[in-house]
Amino acid sequence: MAEPLIYDGEFVARLTENAGLAPFSGGIFVPTMGGLHEGHLELVRAAKSLGRPVVVSVFVNPDQFNDQDDFEGYPRRFDVDAGLAESAGADVVWCPAQQDIYPVEVEVPTPELPSVATRPGLEDAHRPGHFAGVARVVQRLFDLVQPEVAVFGEKDWQQLQLVQAIVDRDGGPRIHAVPTSREPDGLARSSRNERLSDVSRPKARAVYLALQAAAAANHPSTAEKMMQETLESHGLEVEYAVVRSSTGLRPVDDFSRPSRALVAAWLDGVRLIDNLSMPVWT
Repeated sequence: MAEPLIYDGEFVARLTENAGLAPFSGGIFVPTMGGLHEGHLELVRAAKSLGRPVVVSVFVNPDQFNDQDDFEGYPRRFDVDAGLAESAGADVVWCPAQQDIYPVEVEVPTPELPSVATRPGLEDAHRPGHFAGVARVVQRLFDLVQPEVAVFGEKDWQQLQLVQAIVDRDGGPRIHAVPTSREPDGLARSSRNERLSDVSRPKARAVYLALQAAAAANHPSTAEKMMQETLESHGLEVEYAVVRSSTGLRPVDDFSRPSRALVAAWLDGVRLIDNLSMPVWT
């Protein structure tokens, strides 16, 4: 494999001084905040399989953190991330500076949020301002990179629906979703898993066990009750454990249409989220 092009912010800033100039146009784009793990690498491999040049961005977006300590403590290790991305097939690894994304002299607007990011009462209720930050940075990255396809994982399901809704409304790249990457015991891979202690880590499996219990239920209300009980019995503090329609994330009365079980719970100071597709009963 040829050496990837590793661009720092200053280089890209020079390339993008003229409005509309997109040095990476037409490729496959994998936006990340760094701290790459196997889940991210699966996204890069999926992108590479699409047969076009792959651009991986590494940018810790301050706009989407509603906890300043969380933002400051987020891992920043570009050299390591660049090497991992290269090993998975990235052709370009781009680490923009904040000035590249949010230049002082250019107004970077926040897209109007679709209802899937404001009405479900899930991440939107528990992380105020988060989706506005996600929408703003994603739109800005799409404008700069001009990809043909953008690759996202399914773990942040509501975020994925937000991005898809914005693209459907305003135009943009085709969104390619990749199933959630999991540890052998089912725990969804996440940068935050590193914060789990040796004592807490086995308990975290309860998130996946709760989702599996939901998938075996015969009614959404039963599924929600089983998830709640499973999480609490393993010592997790539940924020939400619900079944919703797959796209709009509205409450459902049965399993006759595509739906998703979604969970957010705290374990010893670490917030875990996950989701799973529910069987459709005809």
